[in-house]
Amino acid sequence: MRAAPPRSVLLAALMALMLAAAIASLRLGPVELSAGRLLAATLGNGDRVAHIILFELRLPRTLLALGVGAMLGLSGAALQGYLRNPLAEPSVLGASNAAALGAVAALYFGLAALHPLMLPLLSIGSTIIALTLLFLLAGRSESPLTLILAGIAIATLAGAGISLALNLAPNPFAAMEIMTWLLGSLENRSFAHLWIALPCIAVGGGLLLWGGRDLDALTLGEDGAQALGVDLRRTRLRLLLGTAIGVGGAVAVSGAIGFVGLIVPHLVRPFTDRSPSAILLPSALGGAALLTFADIGVRTIASTNELKLGVVTAFLGVPVFLIHLMRERRLW
Repeated sequence: MRAAPPRSVLLAALMALMLAAAIASLRLGPVELSAGRLLAATLGNGDRVAHIILFELRLPRTLLALGVGAMLGLSGAALQGYLRNPLAEPSVLGASNAAALGAVAALYFGLAALHPLMLPLLSIGSTIIALTLLFLLAGRSESPLTLILAGIAIATLAGAGISLALNLAPNPFAAMEIMTWLLGSLENRSFAHLWIALPCIAVGGGLLLWGGRDLDALTLGEDGAQALGVDLRRTRLRLLLGTAIGVGGAVAVSGAIGFVGLIVPHLVRPFTDRSPSAILLPSALGGAALLTFADIGVRTIASTNELKLGVVTAFLGVPVFLIHLMRERRLW
């Protein structure tokens, strides 16, 4: 096994990659902005077209890609560490499906048109309800297996609700709006969407990063962690609330985007000491860079309609995950 680089080097490299992705996202698109034109628009000296493209179209979209990607990568790493399962991600506990169901309900009943906050509120609310149901199904058990099985049941129930909404859509346009949202996209997002998602991502991310040392203790098993003074109930509550708030807010704005939380921890793990706490922050930075680069791809690939971000991440995620899993399977 090769020696992992110093943590500071890894974080610096990921931050540089994230910065490069952000700059590329601001420059590239249907209309390419040169570095000089981009700088002039930033300083307020550029032409009006460049100013509109930068501040009304690309800047909020770039910041959302960074935030949503960071949240998905971080939540995937936290869940993999807690469940000691390399296949874990937010959908394992039903969080992503529940958030999607809440957003679909807002679209189906027309609540999203009443006020912009209705979509994220229903998304987060449905996620919290799902997690409450998860606690009831899991009972007093602290076993990760019990949580996984309960999460699968909740995810299946939420998926059935989404299918029912599509089946009973009053007209093809309503069904198309729901399907478009389920494919995931950051197209036509504004600063209003950013102010909705950012507080949720900040609170959820803070809760997940706070419990890193508890995740390290859990590598010894529940009994070993309790012997070291870890409160398993509090750790689980913090993890589930962080996932619910962060992923719920992110999914409400971006739509359903998969595989980021699944593959990013696997990509950064070989460059760390493999402890769960060491993977959290690198996964957040890596997730931000990955989703931003994917969003650049959907804007620059020539097509009649812009590709959906969730589709691109699926095509990227499956082969990368399988290849990396084949290489690293002996290390788990």
